Amino acid sequence: MSDRAALLRGIRGWLVFFVVCLVLSGATAFPLVHELRWTESVLRSLSVQEYLPGLMEWIERVRLGLDTADADYPFLLYGTDWLAFAHLVIAVAFYGPYRDPVRNIWVIEFGMIACAGIIPLALICGPIRGIPFWWSVIDMAFGVFGVIPLYVVRRRIKRLEALTQEAAAGVTPAPAAQA
Repeated sequence: MSDRAALLRGIRGWLVFFVVCLVLSGATAFPLVHELRWTESVLRSLSVQEYLPGLMEWIERVRLGLDTADADYPFLLYGTDWLAFAHLVIAVAFYGPYRDPVRNIWVIEFGMIACAGIIPLALICGPIRGIPFWWSVIDMAFGVFGVIPLYVVRRRIKRLEALTQEAAAGVTPAPAAQA
């Protein structure tokens, strides 16, 4: 397999991984009410309240809020439907780099910027909305962990671009150094 083919295969593998995570993250925003009821039930059955009472109190509070919104103000949950939809739409954008990574590297860079933007959003909006700091840290972790595959993909795209330019210029790449 050529270096270009191997790079392209690796880029596509990382992109598929990233898109699957993005879609799963978005899809979980649709059934929030049921997910929170299920989560609370599982945590109670595991006696989490004994070991992490703050977590259990937060889950109960969020579940109560969602139950109230669902019963009295279901239109509020429409906002989380849009959140889920946004994840799905953003995932579609990554088809461009899957198809032509060098030409569409901007989508990867856009994704990296979006991941970085999670941190100030969580730090600013979390306290305004009464979100516990430890939960904001969990939210910020999505940005930190999300940027990792995108960073790997960007580096590989840059290598693919260099190989493509060398091939176009008729330059034979030097053999890789062996350890």
